[in-house]
Amino acid sequence: MADDQTCAHVPVPGSAGSAAPHSDVHVPVLLDRCLELLAPVASVPGAVVVDGTLGLGGHTAALLAAHPDLTVVGIDRDPEALRRAAERLGPAAARVRFVHAVYDEIPEALEQAGVEAPDGFLLDLGVSSLQLDEDERGFSYSRDAPLDMRMDTTRGPTAAEILNTYSQNDLARILRTYGEERFAPRIAAAIVRERARTPLSSSARLVELVRDAIPAAARRTGGNPAKRTFQALRIEVNGELDALRDALPAALDAVRPGGRIVVMAYQSLEDRLVKQAFAAVTQDRTPAGLPVELPEYGPRFRALTRGAETASPEEIAANPRAAPVRLRAVERLGAATSGGTAERR
Repeated sequence: MADDQTCAHVPVPGSAGSAAPHSDVHVPVLLDRCLELLAPVASVPGAVVVDGTLGLGGHTAALLAAHPDLTVVGIDRDPEALRRAAERLGPAAARVRFVHAVYDEIPEALEQAGVEAPDGFLLDLGVSSLQLDEDERGFSYSRDAPLDMRMDTTRGPTAAEILNTYSQNDLARILRTYGEERFAPRIAAAIVRERARTPLSSSARLVELVRDAIPAAARRTGGNPAKRTFQALRIEVNGELDALRDALPAALDAVRPGGRIVVMAYQSLEDRLVKQAFAAVTQDRTPAGLPVELPEYGPRFRALTRGAETASPEEIAANPRAAPVRLRAVERLGAATSGGTAERR
């Protein structure tokens, strides 16, 4: 269920130079690699890069610092993230056009920001550090909290509403499809039995239900047994895969010739969609048997990465949230950028 919220500009609180950055902000994942991949387009005079998942603004802050003439369109569905990012960026926030939207609303966001063909896109998928670290949001299975899980707390069903209203078959479906949970039917049955006694509202109670529903032998490996259930609920609450399916072609269509798109995914379902979308635009589609490539069937983009890149052991040790990341990047074929192209690794 993709979020149907309307794009809206978010004013930067206070004056451009008065806000001080937060001292407890997260460490952006694969920051140096993102900067390297986007540098050839971000360094072009008057360049515009879209940060489609602004979060706390870590990647955007580094891009703005590295490229004094760059403008960023910062999109996020979480109003609190937009507010916090504006504060963190301080004076540099004057070069950001903040848009309250889901990142699949790229055409509308670009129109409101007054941008036709951006030079680059950055999508850092999944749940942000802000959302994970605030207990009341209910994203974490390691701390007790209300079962909310909405990235945009102004709209949409909560995780509790889904758990208490979906049929047993629908619960099993989302756990199996979005969480890749092999014990989905057992967990769904346990949820339905429990809610018949009292509605589910606590993340700790859900963790307990999941643990009890899974065979003891399966609980001994793989970390917290509730992590797949929480992932599935979060994806369903926020329509994440639906949004990504729409966002990828929108970004591919919008970026200018020579422009670049960098996407970081944190679970296999997201990464599979990115891989498929990028493969479709980097392959020659000339019908088999023809002696020459037909221009209209040629690739529209070239890959900038060989498969998916991962974080180094050193980065994972410093920032454990980087462990599952998979980065892929492409460049639109056409006019070359003045900054050249990054070497493939």
